[in-house]
Amino acid sequence: MSTSDAGAKSPSQLIDERIASLGDWRGATLAKLRALIHEAEPEVVEEWKWRGVPTWYVHGGIVCTGETYKNAVKTTFAKGASLDDPKGLFNSSLDGNVRRAIDFHEGGEIDEVAFKALVKAAAAANLGGKRR
Repeated sequence: MSTSDAGAKSPSQLIDERIASLGDWRGATLAKLRALIHEAEPEVVEEWKWRGVPTWYVHGGIVCTGETYKNAVKTTFAKGASLDDPKGLFNSSLDGNVRRAIDFHEGGEIDEVAFKALVKAAAAANLGGKRR
């Protein structure tokens, strides 16, 4: 969705509003994941796609999305199947050939180091596997 489609609000403003509107553990979790994404990849660009899905891009490709559901906050990594996941964070969309996702649930811990490593690996994958 372009900025004009959303009433001239930037994608970052729309993500802020989504986080605030949740008003529960899902908003706090999405905010934490967003902060970790920015820490891992300071060049990340935020977008608002598919009628309201926060999406983070680096190097011209999707790193991950942040979807919220009643019982989970899901981060879907566009090229997740090709990423090393030594800590086993991926726990959803495991049967696909390309994507992988992590479902975060209320009260669950976030392995910040492992999550940031996945974000960095996804950004590198957008460069064709070349490391910066």
